[in-house]
Amino acid sequence: MTARSGRWVMAIALLATSGCIPRGAPPESYGDKGGTPPPSSRSTRPLSTELPASRRGHIRTVDIPSSVKQPTPSWLTRQVTADARTIPDSTYVVKSGDTIRSIGNQTGAGSEAIARANNIPAPFVVRTGQRLKIPGGRYHIVREGQSGIAIARAYGIEWSRIADLNDLQPPYVLRNGQRLLLPSAPETAQMTVEQRAHAFSLDIDDLATGSEPAIATDAAPKAPTATPRKPLHTDVAIAEPHAFSGKFDWPLSGQIIGRFGPSGDGRRNDGINIAANRGDPIRAAADGVVAYAGSAIAVYGGLILIKHGDGWITAYGHAEQILVTRGQSVHRGDVIARAGATGSVNKPQLHFEIRDKRTPVDPLRYLPAARE
Repeated sequence: MTARSGRWVMAIALLATSGCIPRGAPPESYGDKGGTPPPSSRSTRPLSTELPASRRGHIRTVDIPSSVKQPTPSWLTRQVTADARTIPDSTYVVKSGDTIRSIGNQTGAGSEAIARANNIPAPFVVRTGQRLKIPGGRYHIVREGQSGIAIARAYGIEWSRIADLNDLQPPYVLRNGQRLLLPSAPETAQMTVEQRAHAFSLDIDDLATGSEPAIATDAAPKAPTATPRKPLHTDVAIAEPHAFSGKFDWPLSGQIIGRFGPSGDGRRNDGINIAANRGDPIRAAADGVVAYAGSAIAVYGGLILIKHGDGWITAYGHAEQILVTRGQSVHRGDVIARAGATGSVNKPQLHFEIRDKRTPVDPLRYLPAARE
């Protein structure tokens, strides 16, 4: 046994005791059905390409030919130290000059968590003499450039759990100095930094909500670029459209070979799968900004996520060639990729999803009459 495989045995054993074992590869039928696992459990999520080849089953890892060089994602360029501080439940009496943020700094709790615990609505005004509940727990202080995914990797915790616990909302941009409440320490806390990072696997929800780097409290995300030739730096948070046009178009013409919802093998497809010929153009379903372009999730191969505003997101998987880059603005009908059979499928096709905030919805309810 090699040193690396020995570390994986330890990681898998620890994850088993905490009920968070990454799932095995999908069955062979997945290549024809295009199904995706249910989003409700991390144990059935797609495998990340960061897992070793021996753990990927039949998933074919390929280099995605691309005319656009994709930068290294922010969660790999800006590492996070797992230095969360645990505080007890307490109370605090508001003094003259206090703000919700200053109270968080004094007590060690997140200002957002304090507001939620005391039913304080925006703009989060507190009154002198007001008695506040201070919610105890384990808090991580967000530093400059840290992304949600990097934070989750550092602690060996699913980012979706952290996002839920902190009630994060679009545009999912963290701020320097923000305190994120973490789940109670799992057994993965005893793992090494490398083991925790390898134990973490990505899904589309992570990429859509946890990939933006943190920025200063008074800073604004950067406007998108019009061309892939000038990609925004990975340390820059990207501004998304303020509002969605309300209309989606088909990203590809073809027969639907995988429909939304549960499938007969106990899996769930969070979108639809459309048959294609290799090299067919994949088009943006609506105006928006590219939030992710790459191949970090082995199941989907070449994958693009586009944010359209108002929390609407579309996903395009199994692309052979990616023609856009993170931070690029696109218009409905723009060619963003070329179809292929990358990831876990063995026939050229497009896996297409529409998400309303973090909830996958049936694309056929939002697309024009079927164009099969």
